[in-house]
Amino acid sequence: MPTVEPGTIQATLTGGAAVLLAAACWALSGIFVKLIMVDGQVSPLMLAFWRDAAAFAVFLIAGAGIHRRGMAIRRPDWPVIAGMGVSLGVFHVALNLGYRLNGAAITTIQQAAMPAMVLVAARIVWKEPLTWMKIFSLVMIATGTVLVSGLLQAGAPAVSPVGIAVGFLVPALYAGWSLFGKALRSGYSAVVTLAWAFGIASLVLLPCQLLTGSLLPPPVPPIAYLWFGGLIGISTVFAFFVFTFALGRLPAGIASILVMSEIAFAVFYARLFLGETLTPVEITGALVVVAGVILLLAPGVAPKAIRPSPRQ
Repeated sequence: MPTVEPGTIQATLTGGAAVLLAAACWALSGIFVKLIMVDGQVSPLMLAFWRDAAAFAVFLIAGAGIHRRGMAIRRPDWPVIAGMGVSLGVFHVALNLGYRLNGAAITTIQQAAMPAMVLVAARIVWKEPLTWMKIFSLVMIATGTVLVSGLLQAGAPAVSPVGIAVGFLVPALYAGWSLFGKALRSGYSAVVTLAWAFGIASLVLLPCQLLTGSLLPPPVPPIAYLWFGGLIGISTVFAFFVFTFALGRLPAGIASILVMSEIAFAVFYARLFLGETLTPVEITGALVVVAGVILLLAPGVAPKAIRPSPRQ
């Protein structure tokens, strides 16, 4: 990509377009995952393992080519990298399960509760002040998440206790690996950090493959490999790269707000490709979540721990 000077109008426009492109790519994750699990009959656990393993391979090869001096991690930082990898691996399992149980659109909206989780953690870990504005944002996000998760529609056929539990687990795990990423000391490029995080995530999920009965996926239609290639190439590697590029040209707070467009993309994709629709209650919840996140990311409100946040 061409180099532009940060702070200029061109940089702002370029960075904004890059964030929107990254959001559009991340929003495709739910589509790819649901198509793989339907066409290939692959379990959420197995898909999470192979996604993390493939991403590790790509980032490792890219890092070895970019960083001639190696991809070493300082010894004091290994526990943080390990925590990041463990939470990332479990997050992808929960994410895949959420796509299956709740649908791509709702699961993407539920992820938006992550900043509120980080807000609470920042209060506990870093003793950051919990202002009335932050509390109001937290209440908005929590209320919207409850509406989207279907707790008020318990009689609906699509709602299950497991689906509701997963709906709250996804943003919690998202916040967890984001916090570990923030705790990592500076001095590492995104490629190095992501390579080791995905590597540890795949190692954590490797023993769990025994629960699926086999390390190798079952026979799948050829089209399933195309969906998997899109999940890795478009929604993982390319999306991370484009968002990292954007952060060099935009303030992280603005990028974090723009990336909320992922919700709109996810709803559009789910309607176009999967036939998913949102009820009026769920639409209201989505709007409340977005409003709460934007308020939380306003200057002087957001905790430093969520700027910028790592992505799925």
